[in-house]
Amino acid sequence: MAEFIFKDMVQKKGLADLFYIASAATSTEEIWNGVGNPVYPPAREELAKHGISCKGKRAVQITKNDYSKYDYILGMDQWNMKNMMRILRTDPDSKVKLLLDYSERPRDIADPWYTGNFTLTYSDIVEGWESFLQYLEENGII
Repeated sequence: MAEFIFKDMVQKKGLADLFYIASAATSTEEIWNGVGNPVYPPAREELAKHGISCKGKRAVQITKNDYSKYDYILGMDQWNMKNMMRILRTDPDSKVKLLLDYSERPRDIADPWYTGNFTLTYSDIVEGWESFLQYLEENGII
């Protein structure tokens, strides 16, 4: 959900050309024989409520090589952070952070896999991306 919410947000703000946005899983639970599952239907439905499409997206797993490709590697919760660091091994440039670390209320994004509440997750993600964009603007990055 986070990938598509952020893509939609930066596109609406006319900032899409400044970003390369992609998401990746921290496990292989949604990847079978090298092929990732599509976006989970309730997540797809929540995005659709907001006019956001995730058509064509399939799960991929983060790799150690991704570290050099991205300026920011943002996790949704502490489990993501733990698993990302297991894969990446090191974070010498301090790229790995929780998305909501940029908000006024740092915390984990509510995981809808456990809560069943995709609306709350959507709201948390929007809060995180708005805060992240504010951080980038305030620091002259965009």
